[in-house]
Amino acid sequence: MSISDTEESRGCPTMGGPVAQKGAAADPSAFVRHEDDGLSHLDLLVRGARCAGCISKIEKGVNAIAGVQTSQLNLSTGKLTVGWVPGAADPGIIARTVADLGYQVSPYDPGEAEEERDKQGRFLLLCMAVAGFAAMNIMLFSVSVWAGFSGEMQENTRSLFHWVSALIALPAAAFAGQPFFRSAFASLRKGKANMDVPISLAVLLALGVSLYETITGGEHAYFDAAVMLLFFLLIGRWLDHRLRGQTRLAARELLSLQSATANRIEADGSVHAVQARDIAPGDTIILWPGDRAPVDGQITAGRSDVDMALVSGESAPGLVEKGDFIRAGMVNLTDKLTVLAKARTEDSLLAELTRLVEAGETARGKFVKLADRAAQAYVPIVHTLAVLSFVGWILVGAGVHHAVLISAAVLIITCPCALGLAAPAVQIVAVGRLFKRGVLVKAGDALERLAEIDTVLLDKTGTLTLGKPRLVNAADINDEALELAAKLARTSRHPLSRALADLAGPGAVAKDATETAGHGVEGHVDGVRVRLGRADWTGVNDADQQASGLWLVAEGRDPVHFIFEDALRLDAADMVAGLMARGYDVEMLSGDRKAPALAAAADAGIKNVSFELTPQEKIARVEALVRDGKTVLMIGDGLNDAPALAAANVSMSLASAADASQAAADMVLQGEKLLPVLTAIDISRAARGRILQNFGFAAGYNMVAVPLAVFGFVTPMIAAIAMSSSSIIVTLNALRPFKRHTPS
Repeated sequence: MSISDTEESRGCPTMGGPVAQKGAAADPSAFVRHEDDGLSHLDLLVRGARCAGCISKIEKGVNAIAGVQTSQLNLSTGKLTVGWVPGAADPGIIARTVADLGYQVSPYDPGEAEEERDKQGRFLLLCMAVAGFAAMNIMLFSVSVWAGFSGEMQENTRSLFHWVSALIALPAAAFAGQPFFRSAFASLRKGKANMDVPISLAVLLALGVSLYETITGGEHAYFDAAVMLLFFLLIGRWLDHRLRGQTRLAARELLSLQSATANRIEADGSVHAVQARDIAPGDTIILWPGDRAPVDGQITAGRSDVDMALVSGESAPGLVEKGDFIRAGMVNLTDKLTVLAKARTEDSLLAELTRLVEAGETARGKFVKLADRAAQAYVPIVHTLAVLSFVGWILVGAGVHHAVLISAAVLIITCPCALGLAAPAVQIVAVGRLFKRGVLVKAGDALERLAEIDTVLLDKTGTLTLGKPRLVNAADINDEALELAAKLARTSRHPLSRALADLAGPGAVAKDATETAGHGVEGHVDGVRVRLGRADWTGVNDADQQASGLWLVAEGRDPVHFIFEDALRLDAADMVAGLMARGYDVEMLSGDRKAPALAAAADAGIKNVSFELTPQEKIARVEALVRDGKTVLMIGDGLNDAPALAAANVSMSLASAADASQAAADMVLQGEKLLPVLTAIDISRAARGRILQNFGFAAGYNMVAVPLAVFGFVTPMIAAIAMSSSSIIVTLNALRPFKRHTPS
């Protein structure tokens, strides 16, 4: 058995048999779609895949099918996407190939995938609860024996305690051990061994020896060790399930921005509300103010301000008119638009962003944790030692009973409890400390990856800056002018008008106010015509064309200029200086225009700046750096940042960020400050060192404990105590306070 075999099969139960219900009852060819790349595509839901070995095995098996060009499995969602030359492959054969590899498969349904993951999580939680409850009750009977009262305790009483423990432990272990027993059996049925095999053997041997001791009236039983072992391991498996499942939220949040309905103009000129998925290229739709574009299209009539945050990430809207393109997810703000659909919902920008996020999540899932690497050599070594111990003691004349006890002791004392806790225990403590300091960590291995970064990419609007228009010359504007402007601003949806209205507070509005898209608002106040908007529209010769703001013009009054800016966060420059002091390369990626992007970068102290970037260009930059061997931290907040956040080695967003960006990020910064970024980096470095300490202890523990067990100096009970003690030491090391770092 090779190490690669071990990794490939680890934790991957064989569920065999035909394609699952939906796949068996439904013809997979009915779910095939054809895209612009010239390939046929099929999405399948795969159940039972849990590790990088599963990904490799499934993708290799599917790629071996004649005609298949691409296959990609997302471990977080269970979604397998397959592309092949039209007519060159049979969708049914693809589905059967995955089923023959030992997995359940059906046409992909997001709702079904979510339900399946929730079901797995509930089952793990139930197993953990059963093991914990059983362990506590068994300890009530075991403490007396462990405390040395067995000499004073009558044999009948001790036997009763053991039988009661057996009645609790055997059914509890049979139920709580299912995640390990099923996986081990499936692996052995394939002729391989995974990490769950020695765990299962240790549990079964401990239970078997304990039952034998109980039946024969022996002094020691080890039911508590077996059940506690299951309890500790189930904690780690459930946490892994929960943390890994967080990544699937990003794609779901993006898809939630897809408009469900659309107003389509029929051939007879009538307008009907239809499902967005029924819109086909060539259809004409109407977007009223407040409507979100359901598909990508070209404007054929109308002129309006449009919220383009999905593409540019900037709060300032853009003016669109006849001939311009609009993307799915953009929001029409001020006036009616007539749009010619150019794509279906599944071919829209939102769908593309979703695929980019899923691709980034898949790449992230290929990170191999330190515990997994160390465990690759664990299985063959422990199996060999246990077998050799049994055979050796038989050869020197020991009885079978004694040889089995020593083999059980070897398996128990080397059970990977401390090894399994070495990284998660530190991560859990570090995550708790960071939460108190304003950083919410969502991904289990995020700190490990954060400790390895050498490059930091920063978005501008909403990340380095506050992302909200702020009136900077309020001291130059009297209350009368502010209230006059607010009467017009309260009728507008433009972000600058909304900022002005919020500043002035609730109040009256101008009569017969009308908004001209891309220009401003006009109306009558006390019989006087008043305009609020762009300089050229209001008739003002504005010398400062770079300033972002509104002009108020009324008859008999001097023009008033309301100047807005997106202010830099107070600690942005300190955070950037701290990153550079720690030796990181810092770069800003922005979808904003050149002038404001360069100005913000200069204020923050960043020299490397890219501006006017699309979401695709941002993710391309991230991928280029990764290909060059860089380890990238991406910090952003806009919807357009979600794919880049998913593609980076590790990512952060702010609490004020779009839901999709928060879901795609590994960490979320609470509040308005950026200095917690430095805190997270410092703690991640300290956590990495502590994880390595735990691994060193686990290795040293095994080097000492294994020889003692092999040579018969350790009974199964002592082995269980030693194993539990090693776990406690690892946990106590994880609980040590992290050194407090002062940001540079």
